[in-house]
Amino acid sequence: MGASQQEQGPLRVALLGCGVVGSEVARLLTQQSADLASRVGAPLELVGIAVRDASAPRPLAESVDRSLLTEDAEGLVARADIVIEVMGGIEPARALLLRAIEAGAAVVTANKALLAEDGPTLYKAADTAGVDIYFEAAVAGAIPIVRPVRESLAGDSVRRILGIVNGTTNYVLDQMASTGMSFDDAVRQAQDLGYAEADPTADVEGFDAAAKAAILASLAFHTRVSLEDVAREGITRITADDVAWAAQTGHVIKLLAIAESVTDDDGSHGVSVRVHPALVPVAHPLAGVRGAFNAVFVEADAAGELMFYGRGAGGAPTASAVLGDVVSAARHRVLGGKGPEESTYAALPILPASTAVTRYQVRLAVDDRPGVLAQVAQVLASKGVSIEAVRQPSEAAAPGADDTHGADGGSTGVAHLVITTHAAAEAALAATVDAIAVLEPVREITSVLRVEGA
Repeated sequence: MGASQQEQGPLRVALLGCGVVGSEVARLLTQQSADLASRVGAPLELVGIAVRDASAPRPLAESVDRSLLTEDAEGLVARADIVIEVMGGIEPARALLLRAIEAGAAVVTANKALLAEDGPTLYKAADTAGVDIYFEAAVAGAIPIVRPVRESLAGDSVRRILGIVNGTTNYVLDQMASTGMSFDDAVRQAQDLGYAEADPTADVEGFDAAAKAAILASLAFHTRVSLEDVAREGITRITADDVAWAAQTGHVIKLLAIAESVTDDDGSHGVSVRVHPALVPVAHPLAGVRGAFNAVFVEADAAGELMFYGRGAGGAPTASAVLGDVVSAARHRVLGGKGPEESTYAALPILPASTAVTRYQVRLAVDDRPGVLAQVAQVLASKGVSIEAVRQPSEAAAPGADDTHGADGGSTGVAHLVITTHAAAEAALAATVDAIAVLEPVREITSVLRVEGA
């Protein structure tokens, strides 16, 4: 048992990084010090804030003593009981956290890139040293999702996770849907509002979401999943026409992180993890996630369907998740005990995205003459893919479409088809699209999007 509050002196807290999140963490630690001490059972003393340049101007709250700023990160972690890392990147964050763990400090990090790339090294080090490692803020900001998946659902079997885990891309797609804005204009607006970096590649190409998907998959399926295991496709190819067509067919486009239990053709059971834009039916809870918000939809055997929703980024929301972890780690210091360790007992194989079962919505530009639809349908049947719906919209109903009388009508020119398939393996669906593309009357495959959440 740990010491009583009367016997326990202050717990020394070191903060690595003082950007948007770090400055909010420092503010909360100082302004809410009395409440935090009551919750922990001992005072939390912020003993230093490691930064690259201590002389640079920073928007620190008045409650934060600027003399705490230091460029000596190594010296700081050596004298801390709890180390909070919000500096980001792989190095020097990894080296500093390993040094803190070896010195016996508990660690709290919001670094999804580091956890996705080399989390097992940190987990093993923390296990060997007998200290806590918490990372709620690494996925979906303020939304409590790591703890529920890792602890609350520990007695259940998770089947699937669908997540909108990147606020920048959700804002961009939402603006395109609600205003008709182009992709480039929506990205510029996100940058102006501070939702997107000057270089938005990590967001719009899906790297950020992929790192979070790897973390969630590791927790949900008790299997080590790295960033390299995640099939990734960003939203840079999504056009205003795609968004308009989605609305016509009763969908919205979202960048989804998907981790699920799958079985391949050989009967092998494993895990598939992927990030890509997808059509989500408007009736699905994820379809209503607007702006820069995040949401994670979990399907489990006993619990059924669960959704976690909230702000996925920003200084204050992310700092809230960080402080929750700090309180947990600090209470273990005072009262004894230890947080959950890495669970990898299942050690399931990571199966390729081609084994995942999904649906496709394919838009085609074809010769407007009799028999074309029959040829397309024959290709789908030969690949074992069945058609759920075919739409042959008129000019009034088709965003950006030419005037047409339908692919099996008698006019000349171009017709547009929208084909939605039933569920099939990704590999079979991709092969079907390839076969359709080389049909003589098919002029262009205008768009291919997966349909999820149906």
